[in-house]
Amino acid sequence: MRCWLLAFGILCCFDATAQQKTISGSTIEQVIERLFSLQEEELDREQLAEVFFELYQNPIDLNQASTEELLATYLLSPSQVQAIQAYKLENGRLLSLYELQAIPGFDPDTIELLLPFLRTEEDGKKIKPFLTRLLEEENAYLLLRHRQTWENRQGYANRDTSASLPPGKYLGSPSDFFLKFRIQHPKDFSLGLLLEKDPGEQINWNPKTKQYGADFTSFHFTRYQLGKWKTITLGDYQASFGQGLVFGAGYHFGKGSETITSIRRSSLGLRPYTASLESGFFRGIAMSRQLQRWNTSILLSSSPRDGKVQSASEGIPGQEAFFTGFSSSGMHRTSSELARKHQLQETSLGWNVQYTPKKETWSLGWNSLYTQFNFPVKKEPNLYNTFEFQGQTNQVHSVYTHYLWKNFNFFGEWAMSKSLGQGRVIGWVSSLHKNVDFSFLWRNYDRNFHSFYSTAFSENARPVNEKGIYVGLQLKPLPHLKINAYYDQFSFPWLKYRVYAPSKGKEMMINLTFQPNKQVVSTLQFRKEQKERNLADEGLPSTPYLLAPITKTNLSAFVEIQALPHLRLCSRMLWNQVQLPSHRTQGWMMVQEATLERNKWQLSGRVALFDAPTYDNRLYAVEKNVWSTFSIPSFFGRGTRKYLLLNYKLGDQVNIYFRWARTSYLDRDRISSGAQAIDGKHQTDTSLVLRVYFN
Repeated sequence: MRCWLLAFGILCCFDATAQQKTISGSTIEQVIERLFSLQEEELDREQLAEVFFELYQNPIDLNQASTEELLATYLLSPSQVQAIQAYKLENGRLLSLYELQAIPGFDPDTIELLLPFLRTEEDGKKIKPFLTRLLEEENAYLLLRHRQTWENRQGYANRDTSASLPPGKYLGSPSDFFLKFRIQHPKDFSLGLLLEKDPGEQINWNPKTKQYGADFTSFHFTRYQLGKWKTITLGDYQASFGQGLVFGAGYHFGKGSETITSIRRSSLGLRPYTASLESGFFRGIAMSRQLQRWNTSILLSSSPRDGKVQSASEGIPGQEAFFTGFSSSGMHRTSSELARKHQLQETSLGWNVQYTPKKETWSLGWNSLYTQFNFPVKKEPNLYNTFEFQGQTNQVHSVYTHYLWKNFNFFGEWAMSKSLGQGRVIGWVSSLHKNVDFSFLWRNYDRNFHSFYSTAFSENARPVNEKGIYVGLQLKPLPHLKINAYYDQFSFPWLKYRVYAPSKGKEMMINLTFQPNKQVVSTLQFRKEQKERNLADEGLPSTPYLLAPITKTNLSAFVEIQALPHLRLCSRMLWNQVQLPSHRTQGWMMVQEATLERNKWQLSGRVALFDAPTYDNRLYAVEKNVWSTFSIPSFFGRGTRKYLLLNYKLGDQVNIYFRWARTSYLDRDRISSGAQAIDGKHQTDTSLVLRVYFN
C-alpha cells in the first residue's frame, strides 16, 4: 500500500519535480515574500535571508531532524510536524519527499513550496575521516561581491588626498566590497571567513583604530556531534534558546502574512554567525554537551562594541570615563565614526540547561547571561530613557518551556534582569481543524527589563516597555484559497523616543492567497495600524507632551503568472493612507516584473512608478537581488524605479550575478541629505557577485 501511495505522490507532483530542477536563488526571495511580506523596514532582513539561504544550501533531512528543528524552519506548522513524526513511527523512514502526500496536511502546493528546503536521502559521508570530509565537501564556496552608487555623494566631494579631510567627509571610496568563504556539512562541521568594507570606509592596516585590512572581519569554526559534545564552536556565533528573552539567534520574522508559525521562537542552540551585520553576535568559544535527555551549553565571549566614550577630562571633575551610548550601524566612514569604533569591550558568560524527553513532546530549560563592560554605561539624562540600562554589569536569567499535546503547542518564557525588570511571553499554536489554524501570544515587558541579545516577539524594536496580545488565524476554506489574519493590541506604559507620554496602539491584517494551479499565484493584503505619537510642536510648553492617534492603512495586490515554460510575469500594486489629526495623505506604487530563464542564464527586470508625498507614506517593495543579498528599499516622493538582474552559470562551479538599478525622481533635484546627499534626480546602483564552488 505504501508503494502505491508513493507512486501516486510522484505522479501528482511530477510538475513540481521539473520545477525543482530549474530552481534558482530567486526562490528564496519568493518564499520570504509570500510567507512574511509586510510593508515594513523593522525586520532584520539580512539575517532573515541568511537563514533561508543556509537552509536552501543545506536542506533538512526529514528522517534525522528533531521536532524542534522542523519547527524552526517556520515552514511547517506544529500539526504538520507531529503528523510527520507519527508517520515515521508507524511506517519508518520516508523514501521520498513526495511521500508527504500520504500524510494529512500536505497537498501538492505545500510540498512544492517545501521542496528546496527538505531532503530524505541517507548521509553516509561522516564515516570518512574528518580531513577527508572537509576536503571533499561539495558545499564549499567563495563569494565575492562589489556594490556601488555611481552618482557622487556629498561625503566624497572635494576629497584631496594630500590634505586632511574636513569633518563629515568619507575617508574611503564609495565601493562596497564583500568576501565570504564557507565550507559546511549539516550536523558535521562549518568553517567560514567573512570580510566586508562598507561604502565610504577604508581598507587599511592600523592597529590604533583596530582595523586589520577590511573594516569588518568575521570567522567561525564549528563542529557537531563529537561524541557527547553536540556542538563546539570558535569565533563568531549566536545562541537561540526559549522564546528569545535572553538568547535570540539574531533573526526573527515579526508580524507578517504568515500568522501562525512566526510568533514562536525555536531553541536552535549554538549557531555559527554568518551575516555581515556588525552587532548582535558573540565572539569567543561555546560548547554544548548532550547527556542522555539533558543538554547543557556554556559560552564565553569578549567582543568589541561601537559607541562614544566620554573621558574623565570631558565629564565632571573627579569622575571616571564612561560610555554614553551604543552604536549598531557598523559604519566607520568619517573620522568621528571611526573614533567610536570598538571603544567598548563587552565580556559575556552564559549557560543553558535543557531537558527534553525521548518523545520530544515537551521541554524545560534555564538560561543565564552575565555581561560586563570595561566602562560604565551612562545615558544622557532624558525623561524617556530614565529606565534604560545604566552601569557596568548586567545579568539576566529565564525559565522556558514548551509542550505538545495533540494539535496544540504551548510555549512560554519568564525572565528577570539585574534591575529586577521582568519579561514574560506565553502563547500557543493549534490546529482546530485540518483547515483552521490558530495562534495566540501574550507578552509583558517591564520598562526596566534589560536583555542585550533578546529577539522576543514585540512591536518595539526591543522587548522593553510593552504589553500586548496577539491573535492569529489561518483558514483554508477552498483547496486553492488560504486566508491569514491577525489582530494585535499593545500599549507602552512608559515614554518612548519622540512619544513623551504613555501610549497605546492596535494593528490588524488580512491576507488572501489564491493559487488555482502551479502557474498562477495571487495575493491581496489589507493592513491597518493605529499608534499614538507626539503632536507637532506649536511653541507652547505643553504641546510636545500631547499625543494623537496616527492611523496607517496599507493595501497590496500581487499576481505572479508562469506565462511560458521559461517566462514568469509578476505584477503588484501598493497603496497606503496616513490619517493625521489635521489631514490625510495617500501614496501608491505600481510594479511590473518579468523573469526569463534559459539553460545557463536567468534575466529579471522591473519597472515601477511611485507617488508617496510624505515620509509617513513611504512604500516598501521586495526586489530580486544578487545571490546572498536581500533587498527591500523604501520609496517616498514621486518617481520611477527600474532594475535588471542577470544570473549566468559559467560551467558547473562558477555563477556570475550582475544587477543594475536606478531610481529617478520627478519632484526633487537633490536626493537624501547631509553627507549622503546627491545633487541630481537620479541614483544608480550596481552589484556584481562571483560565486565559485570548489568541489
